[in-house]
Amino acid sequence: MHTIKELFDLTGKTALITGGSRGLGLQMAQALGEQGAKLVISSRKQNELDEAIAHLKQHGIDALAIASDLGKEEAPQALAAASLKHLGHVDILINNAGATWGAPAEDHPLEAWDKVMNLNIRSIFQLSQVIGKQSMIPRHYGRIVNIASIAGLGGNGASSMQTIAYNTSKAAVINFTRTLAGEWGQYGITVNAIAPGFFPSKMTKGLLEKLGAEEMAQRAPLRRLGDDEDLKGAVLLFSSNAGKHITGQTLAVDGGVSAVLS
Repeated sequence: MHTIKELFDLTGKTALITGGSRGLGLQMAQALGEQGAKLVISSRKQNELDEAIAHLKQHGIDALAIASDLGKEEAPQALAAASLKHLGHVDILINNAGATWGAPAEDHPLEAWDKVMNLNIRSIFQLSQVIGKQSMIPRHYGRIVNIASIAGLGGNGASSMQTIAYNTSKAAVINFTRTLAGEWGQYGITVNAIAPGFFPSKMTKGLLEKLGAEEMAQRAPLRRLGDDEDLKGAVLLFSSNAGKHITGQTLAVDGGVSAVLS
């Protein structure tokens, strides 16, 4: 029998976190690093990665940063190769990189639709496929955590967000999670998703300004938005042996928004 501390311990494990330079990605990277995992973080902008590495070092966490635009077709394979070269293998893959686009459905540009879909779902498939085939399946061990959204659990009203591509992509992430969990469970790989609600971030800044941060907080049963700690427990559960019997699941971390009818 293992103690709770041992079940959540990630000492000796390796992790790749996409979109790990700020916001939710950096929060999750810090959580994994604090538990002992060796990290690679990626995002598009090198300056933001440099700031993230400095932040992690302040917390005693050593990490490697790799700049990568995962919306480009060859980028996931290149990121996987660089990560495997540095880490040797990848135990934990956090698919967090994502983008959104706001426009009425009738006017939504096709180019923007493709941009959102390419990053939010195609790159997750590509990166998971490579890491799974080259590292997790041969070792019969892996933890994949896909970052979805409560936007993937339903649509938007006419007066709310106009993000049809984003909502569609995040719904795809949720069923991708279920399907991959079903196929790869035989290899000792768990695949789960986290569906965050509203967290203050660069991505949500404009929307929260438009809709009102306090108004959005009041829509949640807990009457608050997410903060810099609220994803740490969930990502540790899915990434560690504490969650070894959980797969194919989506956990909403949203203050209860998705539990009630609005």
